[in-house]
Amino acid sequence: MDYIDVEMPKAGDTVVVGMSGGVDSTLVAMLLKERGCRVIGVTMALWKGDLPPLPNGQKLHGSCYGPDEKDDIEACRKFCAENGIDYHVIDVKDEYHKQVLEYFKAEYRAGRTPNPCIRCNSLIKFGALIKGVEAMGIDYDWFCTGHYAKIVHPSEGLWGTEERPAMIACASDVTKDQAYFLYRIPSKTLEKVRFPLGFTEKKDVFRMARERNLAAAEKAESQDFIPPEYFEELFKDKPSVPGDIIDLDGHVLGRHRGIEHYTIGQRKGLGVSAPYPLYVHSIDAKENLVVLAKDGDLKCSGLVADDFAWPAGVAPKEKFDAMVKIRLASKPVKCTVEPYAPKDGESFNGGAYMVTFAEPQRAVAPGQSAVIYRDGVIAGGGVISRSF
Repeated sequence: MDYIDVEMPKAGDTVVVGMSGGVDSTLVAMLLKERGCRVIGVTMALWKGDLPPLPNGQKLHGSCYGPDEKDDIEACRKFCAENGIDYHVIDVKDEYHKQVLEYFKAEYRAGRTPNPCIRCNSLIKFGALIKGVEAMGIDYDWFCTGHYAKIVHPSEGLWGTEERPAMIACASDVTKDQAYFLYRIPSKTLEKVRFPLGFTEKKDVFRMARERNLAAAEKAESQDFIPPEYFEELFKDKPSVPGDIIDLDGHVLGRHRGIEHYTIGQRKGLGVSAPYPLYVHSIDAKENLVVLAKDGDLKCSGLVADDFAWPAGVAPKEKFDAMVKIRLASKPVKCTVEPYAPKDGESFNGGAYMVTFAEPQRAVAPGQSAVIYRDGVIAGGGVISRSF
């Protein structure tokens, strides 16, 4: 199928730019102002101050959620003031805690590996934040961010329908592509969203930012959802429940300190010695078990996923060929996708689909997202329920 790139903001348009204080969103705001747009900067306020200072003067890694948020807001405020850009801070703390932090903890405690960034993008950054902007009475033509992705329309209707919705496509810079993180944003929302950096290489972003003497060009990029130093603190609201670590044959190898501290494919920090490397193969939340195996035992031929998001809600009814990514860092692999009929005892969140890989994939983790691509465009995606 062919796809058509959407139009970009033009001179005279009013554009709201979601700003983080980083180089990408700061440059987007500057480029749009230079284009003749009326630019309004907005930043999400997430931090509630609910986690204590780190002991022994530890320094934080860059993250989306942390006490250094005030520094990011101040950087955005300063940039906007210097460049004649209106600026607002939108409070989304309560929604973020409910939809992202509580979800994150609940998923780990259920033996799954969540992706909080995907949830944050669909429900907070392109959800609660936009609603907050509209609640302030701000009338705008476009909402822009510094994400590396594109928005396109299919040249023909999806899956035999007349629907030609806005869809997420991969960025030109494949090393920075963030399309995977954005797959759950509704098509209706995408109609007014634009990603001006979708056609730009990251090295050119730094170059353009330095040419404009933007302070953000020298700022380190955030790497984590929360600082890793705060992971333990986040889970202190409930005591961990220790249990057995076993192998695939059921032999007890040791004790774990709570299943929320383990993920599929993990090797370090297991506290188990063996004559060969062992990895987390699976987590049995019902029996409170962590199962270890050799690396070769982590290969899977496919998966079942549910809670699917399809562009415009149009779901395919027949088997089709595609590419799939099972985590952000994985390479797309050829696959077939087809509706999956639940077996006795199985229940799913919405329609489930079976994804069969052309080549076995390692460490498929329930809770992560399986994102489906066709011709470099996201055809849909769901949350991994189980592997096989």
